[in-house]
Formats: sequence, C-alpha cells, structure tokens
Amino acid sequence: MNFIEMTGRTIEEAKQNAISELGVTEDKVDVVVIDEGRRGLLSIIGKRPAKVKVTVKRDYCEKAENFLKNIFDAMGIDAEIKIKEIKDKIKIEIIGSNMGILIGYRGETLDSLQYLVSLVINKEHDGQYKRVIIDTENYRTKREETLKKLAIRMSHKVQKSRKTIKFEPMNPYERRIIHSALQNNRNIKTYSEGDEPNRYVVIDLKKA
Repeated sequence: MNFIEMTGRTIEEAKQNAISELGVTEDKVDVVVIDEGRRGLLSIIGKRPAKVKVTVKRDYCEKAENFLKNIFDAMGIDAEIKIKEIKDKIKIEIIGSNMGILIGYRGETLDSLQYLVSLVINKEHDGQYKRVIIDTENYRTKREETLKKLAIRMSHKVQKSRKTIKFEPMNPYERRIIHSALQNNRNIKTYSEGDEPNRYVVIDLKKA
C-alpha cells in the first residue's frame, strides 16, 4: 500500500491514524490535507471530520540495496554496499575482494549494473528522478584520469601530425570526459560520430 486516506477529529489525528495504519514513521510519508474538517454548531450540528491523504515516500536507497543484494547472492559475491542519497543522485559504493568481476572490461559490467539499478528504482516513478552512480575500488575516478591523459596525449598527436584521430567506441559518460578535457584547446575540436553503442569521439584540427 503506497497511500491511504484517513479521517480524524483533527488533521493531526487523521495523519497519525494513517501513519499507524501504514506502519511507518512520520519522516517516511508525505501528507496532503483533503478536508480540514469542521467542528460544527455546539460540536454537533454540521460537524465534519478532517481528512488527509498520506503517501509513503519512495525509498530509493532501500530498493537499490535490495536489488543489488539479490544480484550478488545469485552471483555468489560477498560484498558490502554503501549507499548515499545526495539531492538527485544515488551514490553506491561496493566494497569487497576481487571486484574486477563487477567492473568488467573497461567498466562495462559496472555500467550495466548501474543501468539496471537506475531502471529498478525509477520504475513507474511519480516523484523525482534519481541518477545512479555505482563505483568500486575507485574505478570511475581512475578511469576518468586515464581518459583525460589519453585525450591530451592524442590532441598533441593531432597537432603534430595534422591528422584526425578517432577513438574507439565509448559510452556517453566517457565521451563527455574527452570533450570536457579538450574543450579549452584553441587548436583542436572534438565531436562524436556513429550510432550507439558504437558512437565514438573524433579529434580534429580547427580550421584556420
């Protein structure tokens, strides 16, 4: 049950009745007052109870954690899951031994896992969309630094050889890292070509 409508002598009583019925704490719900109620003449004639709609907030972190635990159990992976909700982001850190199996080739497995978690927690969402970021062994920071260095190295090569360089296909996140790393270079330009999942970054000289 995601919501319930409840009445009471006062708005507060109606709210507490609903919370009790839902079996949650007050910080886990949103409350909308449907009817403030009416005391009536001599508290009898025209008396009307207060009415509220109480909705259980979506617990993104709990849903993400439960999904990951089921995945890890099926894979036989023993790992600790740390989750933080920061505004519109759900940041997940996975801690354990031999996390290479979760990272996969150039982070492909980690990206797939991140995509699945995003689908699960945002499914049929009627609230705020949450962006999911999953990392383990600080892989994403290391990968970002590697791509930045590669971008700069390739830009020097383009300027020296005066020939265009095409990167291998990358996901949108990694392509943005390349574009961002070279956006202030006055001598070259970057752009993307191809269709997903084979879209790639091109480094080229700016026309004089």
